[in-house]
Amino acid sequence: MTTASLTQKTWPSPDVVSDLAEVRKNAPLTHVLTNIVVTNWTANVLLAAGASPAMVIAEEEVSDFATIAGGVLINVGTINSFDAKAIKAAAIAAQKAGTPWVLDPVAVGALRYRTEIAKDLLQYKPTVIRGNASEILALAGAVGGGKGVDSTAASSDAVPLAKELATSTGAIVAISGEVDYITDGKETIAVPGGHILMTKVTGVGCSLGALIASFLGVQKDALRAAVSASAVFAIAGSRAAERSSGTGSFAVAFLDELSTISA
Repeated sequence: MTTASLTQKTWPSPDVVSDLAEVRKNAPLTHVLTNIVVTNWTANVLLAAGASPAMVIAEEEVSDFATIAGGVLINVGTINSFDAKAIKAAAIAAQKAGTPWVLDPVAVGALRYRTEIAKDLLQYKPTVIRGNASEILALAGAVGGGKGVDSTAASSDAVPLAKELATSTGAIVAISGEVDYITDGKETIAVPGGHILMTKVTGVGCSLGALIASFLGVQKDALRAAVSASAVFAIAGSRAAERSSGTGSFAVAFLDELSTISA
């Protein structure tokens, strides 16, 4: 696969700028069911971008909240039996209400329990599936898995199976990596940019799934929403790295860039 055969999208493409402006204007309510390692970071990322995060996780509340949110993120990073019930309830409610939702299959393929849960969630029709190459390959049925939450494959390696997964599920599939690839099964868009420091701060990848959910709250074209969120994320990471001296200063700079980025 060559990048010449792909459409590329980067900041400040007009539609990306427009979608970010809509997020800031409307502050879409984003229902986040994510792992305990990244909750605070994810909320701060969404706030920096202009969205309104809500970390509602109680099984007794998730169904009601998923119906009023603009978008929902379901992340299986630290899944347990209690979370599994809440996550399933949220997915069912989102599908029934027509609320767009994002599945982030963290470490799927490396561990059987979460792999089974993630594959079961596919029946509730996620709008977008976002993961690294190893996670996408595993969810699509390839043998093997990543190194814990880290990918052992390049994002480009996962594109063929990602297209098959998109076609079979009806979801947009977004592969994160040195270059992000987003596909609906027919069209594939490459989003270059970002920086290696984005892999050195806990929760950066997970928060991209949440940002995509926020963009889905203002942009009904799911492919465009996933691309726009990825492009905003990449440019914020790239700019933050330019003025950082290490992972700590990068984390702060990344939030600053998300909150101040403009055309």
